[in-house]
Amino acid sequence: MQIEETIKIKATPEQIFAFYKNVSEWSSWDPDVQSSSIDGDFREGTKGKLKPSKGPETKIEFTEVTRNKSFTASSKLPFCTMRFVHELVPTNEGTEVIHTVTFSGMLSPLFNRLIGSGIKKGLPKTMQGLKNAVESKK
Repeated sequence: MQIEETIKIKATPEQIFAFYKNVSEWSSWDPDVQSSSIDGDFREGTKGKLKPSKGPETKIEFTEVTRNKSFTASSKLPFCTMRFVHELVPTNEGTEVIHTVTFSGMLSPLFNRLIGSGIKKGLPKTMQGLKNAVESKK
């Protein structure tokens, strides 16, 4: 199962990436995040924690980080991995931002049913929150 949302932001990828790498401030623009932290630099292999607005705190790992272009944060669930992929594509008007959430593993159909619909419902609000935050800081 894959959930995807796209938005155009009138800002450079560098301006948007600055919001991504400031992990402890994600809750300021993402209404689905109550708190988040990172145990080191924003790079591949670094671990952190994320407490969603609804649900228990979970451990995350940054499994891919390409400066000013993309990053992926993964979270392990029982017999399932949830991946949050964030991509920045430069355009003439700014940047196209794509957030994709995938579930993989034996229990992925179960977790997709349990939490996928909530993620699908909340992702547009997350994207709009990022857009508002970035465009107001320019």
